[in-house]
Amino acid sequence: MSKSLKYTRNIGIMAHIDAGKTTTTERILFYTGITHRMGEVHDGAATMDWMVQEQERGITITSAATTTFWKSGGEEFKINIIDTPGHVDFTVEVERSLRVLDGAVAVFCAVGGVEPQSETVWRQADKYKVPRLGFINKMDRSGADFLSVISQMHERLRTNPVPLQIPMGSEENFRGVIDLIEMKAITWPEEQQGVTYEMQDIPEEMIGEAREWRSRLIESVADADDTVLEKYLEDPGSITNEELTAAIRKATIQLQVIPVMCGSAFKNKGIQRLLDAIVSFLPSPMEIDAVKGINPRNDEIVERKPEASEPMAALAFKIATDPYVGRLAFLRVYSGRIDAGSQVLNVRTGKKERITRLYQMHANKQNPKDFIEAGDIIAAVGFKDLRTGDTLCEEKKPIILESITFPEPVIGVAIEPKTQKDIDKLGMALNKLSEEDPTFKVKFDESSGQTIINGMGELHLEILVDRLKREFKVECNQGAPQVAYKEAITGSIQHREVFKKQSGGRGKFADIIVKISPADQGVSGLQFIDEVKGGNVPKEYIPSVEKGFREAMHNGVLAGFPVENLKVVLIDGSFHSVDSDSLSFEIAAKQAFRQALPKTKPVMLEPIMKVEVVTPEEYMGDVISDFNKRRGHIEKMEGKAGARIIRAKVPLAEQFGYVTVLRTLTSGRATSTMEFSHYEKVSDDIARKILEKTTGHKESA
Repeated sequence: MSKSLKYTRNIGIMAHIDAGKTTTTERILFYTGITHRMGEVHDGAATMDWMVQEQERGITITSAATTTFWKSGGEEFKINIIDTPGHVDFTVEVERSLRVLDGAVAVFCAVGGVEPQSETVWRQADKYKVPRLGFINKMDRSGADFLSVISQMHERLRTNPVPLQIPMGSEENFRGVIDLIEMKAITWPEEQQGVTYEMQDIPEEMIGEAREWRSRLIESVADADDTVLEKYLEDPGSITNEELTAAIRKATIQLQVIPVMCGSAFKNKGIQRLLDAIVSFLPSPMEIDAVKGINPRNDEIVERKPEASEPMAALAFKIATDPYVGRLAFLRVYSGRIDAGSQVLNVRTGKKERITRLYQMHANKQNPKDFIEAGDIIAAVGFKDLRTGDTLCEEKKPIILESITFPEPVIGVAIEPKTQKDIDKLGMALNKLSEEDPTFKVKFDESSGQTIINGMGELHLEILVDRLKREFKVECNQGAPQVAYKEAITGSIQHREVFKKQSGGRGKFADIIVKISPADQGVSGLQFIDEVKGGNVPKEYIPSVEKGFREAMHNGVLAGFPVENLKVVLIDGSFHSVDSDSLSFEIAAKQAFRQALPKTKPVMLEPIMKVEVVTPEEYMGDVISDFNKRRGHIEKMEGKAGARIIRAKVPLAEQFGYVTVLRTLTSGRATSTMEFSHYEKVSDDIARKILEKTTGHKESA
């Protein structure tokens, strides 16, 4: 088992939208023999983009998983690849993929460089401490600049990029690369679709440059390997290629360096060498530390090593609905082994689940498997109740692995089925979609009788409505997008709430004294503290008080928006030996929330987006003045290759339909990206308008 684990790589390909991730993956599948024809994104025929919506838009929406094999240095390696989306609306897909990967390839566009979404995925990879390789793609495009991208990686990502190759020529003169480990020039003959490449001596005019970059490479990785360091100080020429490769591998896995390659995926240049680098420098499951979790029986921290002999532990990182086999759960197996037909424990529900079938995935096709062992990624069928982030383990040796945290949705749309008979169908379809995607939330607004769907952006919701129509055959009418506002309190208050109800026979009674204030710095949600002395409120009723406040927070006192955070200290209270029960204390807490919050100076919060616009110089003034009209705050401006980059923070409420306006302002020559930044207090006059609109709407409804 350990032999095969040594030759396994679990990697993801991550990048900004349009840097060429999916094209790079398509080439990898072609050269490893999984596909016999290269799919192109712009033709709508990419293997990994198998959803109709992905093919139409030329973007990746779901992270598809595939398994492929590659021979390098006389050994065959198994590579599990997850192709992640680049669009910020699908950030959940990147987050959950990085949580279960051992290594990643970050693809950068040689022209665009480090773009905003590259920074976002980089931060996510830092969070999960994922070792990375860099691949600078599109070296053949006009404006390609290898060294500029290297310096941007250094400045913007605050990382240590170390080129393993330098390009020979760029733009239309890009003809190959110089390998700094082997000190050879590599070219790809045009007529052979890049299937073979030729190793040659380095051209005379580039020898000096290549030597300089090789010595920088040795300098960067010497710290990670004592042998290389000693030789570097005494005689740098005596370092062998094997020693240098081992030092680069060590430094990469320790996150000290990011080895960088370059090429052009579309022109079939550089992919085989990238595959060699994946197996040479990215870690196998054995080289990743033992996964830590908590034993739910005693709350102690336990470890699971990536070995088949250990007790089984796996994490469900994605749920997908397949038209032929039903619900597929993608699992990363951290330890032990899972057999088809076996029973496993879902720690969240505390129930046993039977795994009926196991599949090795290739995009949306499945190859059946009898069992799967530690270190692998698999799709399983047969679960009744499984969600993204659930831990599966052996019943006798339970463990809870750290779950995946997901961002809150910031935008909502009201939807209703076009025909009355589709109401049940819509409910089932929305349920399935929200199981698949934790950033997609469905809410029923009782005051207006509407179903509201919430997501990460306009494109996210548009795709989900499209999927309702195509996959579930439910046609929907939809309202205008609405911003997901929140409420917060700015003051504190001590409040006493007595709940009494006599109705003949046994009544209801609860009495609580609470102090309500904003939560401490860095705490979100409800911060509940019990300070009751002498059993004035019996212990069994205290969770009911907490539950009452937690539920009340879903609807704030200003306009019914959720309250972002709250600190509630239960100071004292009293109870009745006959009339008090859990429900009485829960109702008292809800009433206390309604009575006390209006006196704590509640305010409204709105989502603020981080926007970056790349525009030709002559339109800069128009773009900035448009931002000012949208209550935007310009943070930074810089120049890049004849264009200007404007970075701003703008309220989401002002950004609907922005792409169309930007096209009009700049004759279609500017591009923009937008991602969620934070929540901020809304000014009083705008809050008044929102309240009038919301409460007016509710009254008329």
